[in-house]
Amino acid sequence: MLKIAVVGGHETVMAFKALGLDAFPVSDAAEAKKVLRSITREDEGYAIIYLEENLALSLKAEIDKFKDSPTPAIILIPGREGSLGLGLTALNEAVERAVGMSELF
Repeated sequence: MLKIAVVGGHETVMAFKALGLDAFPVSDAAEAKKVLRSITREDEGYAIIYLEENLALSLKAEIDKFKDSPTPAIILIPGREGSLGLGLTALNEAVERAVGMSELF
């Protein structure tokens, strides 16, 4: 059975834990990198990984490994500081790769 994970600050991930998702609270990008490497192993079975945007800035190389792979889908979400616009930018890039042009903007 495929699972859904959330990686981010404690305040961000605990709300998702209440919804039944696997929560991985981290304090910094180095810790997030270790968690991301662990949960993206094929035997872990995560289909979707929500990742807090502020951590994604430091994890671009790790995230890019999965941009052309169907699983896990790594989706950027805003943290408690608010959106940095990275999630929308990543979505726009995915649409552009899929259809050859951007339809979102």
